[in-house]
Amino acid sequence: MSVRIEIEARCGDARAGTLFVRGLRVPTPLFMPVGTCGTVKAMAPGEVWDDGSRVILANTFHLLQRPGLEVLERLGGLHRFMGWDGAILTDSGGYQVFSLAARREVDDDGVSFASPLDGSRVRLTPAFVVEAQGRIGSDIAMVLDVCPPAEAPAEVVEEAVRRTTRWAREAVRAPRREGQALFGIVQGALDVGLRCSHLEELAALPFDGLALGGFSVGEPPPRRAPVLAAVAPRMPADRPRYLMGLGTPGDLFDAVRAGIDMFDCVLPTRNARNGQAFTAAGRITIKQARYREDPAPLEEGCGCLACRRFSRAYVRHLYACGEILAARLLTAHNLAFYARWMSKLRAAVHAGTLDTLEGEARTATAPAT
Repeated sequence: MSVRIEIEARCGDARAGTLFVRGLRVPTPLFMPVGTCGTVKAMAPGEVWDDGSRVILANTFHLLQRPGLEVLERLGGLHRFMGWDGAILTDSGGYQVFSLAARREVDDDGVSFASPLDGSRVRLTPAFVVEAQGRIGSDIAMVLDVCPPAEAPAEVVEEAVRRTTRWAREAVRAPRREGQALFGIVQGALDVGLRCSHLEELAALPFDGLALGGFSVGEPPPRRAPVLAAVAPRMPADRPRYLMGLGTPGDLFDAVRAGIDMFDCVLPTRNARNGQAFTAAGRITIKQARYREDPAPLEEGCGCLACRRFSRAYVRHLYACGEILAARLLTAHNLAFYARWMSKLRAAVHAGTLDTLEGEARTATAPAT
């Protein structure tokens, strides 16, 4: 396998270990910052690395649009293009395509859509998506899947699962760049039985890892949690388990407890650009008046770019003035917070004390008091 995982500790269904990818040994569970277009917004690649990240996510859909496969190939692939020394996982772009409801047409062989950039017709098939990710040069590729809305009728969800399975089988037969891993994606919305049967189908295929997709698409968290708890522990134990798109500190705690190894989410970076900082005491909304003269760092004891030198008052001033530095400092802090949180979750799994972090997980997710 081009990617493999070794499990070193368990705590109930939770597990901790090492992901071997691109010559790196990455501790799991791990969090991947989202670098949709080949950049983690507001950050230089070296800063992302310094904040503790070793794997980032980029998006095939957006990279197809800009700069395009030919440019990426001529310039040596995405790692060299963006100057990133870590590993890269590319999403297939399926979620983005299916969010373009008025612009796309789906059939059993793939999906066609009008480019949001220039209106030109684009056709994605399972084989082309694998080829495209090979040309991008990512370390882990995702299959093309159908992501149904959270509250879609049963027949729509069943059709999405059927097509996702068909496309998964085509993807594993497609030519693939040597050394690139391929992950399948389990769908099924909030139907536990359908999720489990789809998982069995995909687990029988020669994927390097499996992901749970179709969460965080509008479903109520109280309905999502029992589905995740029922399905995640059934995923193959010898392959990486990836939960796509979820990412509050509480979400990460719940999913780690269910046995997930890998995560991505826009939350730490998007919330940073909207003036929010994650801390162990809760989310800080920096524009609030109470921080106008606050001399404390965003979080005591944090060694990030923001907390080493700057006060909450200064970051608030930057944000109020629309300064780019505000986004940079808040993003650096949030990525450092997420890296620490994952480290704390890993240590708790190794120590057999994961459940003791539940209160901290809920506090870190809620607004600061």
